[in-house]
Amino acid sequence: MRYKVSGKQIDIGESLQTHVETELSAILEKYAGRPTDAQVVFSRSAHEYVCEAIVHLSTGLTCQAKAHATEIYASFEACLEKMDKQLRRYKRRLKDHHRDRAEPVELMGASSYILASEQAESADEPDSLQPIIVAEMETKIPSLSVGEAVMQMELAGSPVLVFRNEGKDGLNVVYRREDGNIGWIDP
Repeated sequence: MRYKVSGKQIDIGESLQTHVETELSAILEKYAGRPTDAQVVFSRSAHEYVCEAIVHLSTGLTCQAKAHATEIYASFEACLEKMDKQLRRYKRRLKDHHRDRAEPVELMGASSYILASEQAESADEPDSLQPIIVAEMETKIPSLSVGEAVMQMELAGSPVLVFRNEGKDGLNVVYRREDGNIGWIDP
């Protein structure tokens, strides 16, 4: 497994890197089975340290956690605890997912755009109804079942996930509603 431990405008020592690798590998070995790579980034936010961890599993699923504390080791421990809780919650489904799916999740390429917000413009009427594109990126859309899509959305901590439904072979969306439930759009 590949580890990438880095800091944003922070010098990360060798002992912290070793601590991150040993602790993270112990958690991942217990729950995930086959992780491929992990990225842990430390940064500062005012007087606190922020730790953000992203782990990619061999089947294409991603687990993500973020935490902050006044000490750098404490921020990592809080982040690790969140990831541990997520993986423990989905342990049975992750194990079944690995057994049922021998091959990685199929990914389809798509374009992703970032549009300028209207708050940046004046309060007057816009000259055109065409939005201003700030950035253009390449993104991947996974082929998943609805249950796997909900699990992926929860593990990644994202509010919405666009996926290709394996059962119907069409694009679907799952999202977290304001009332806490999960919504599913199946056109």
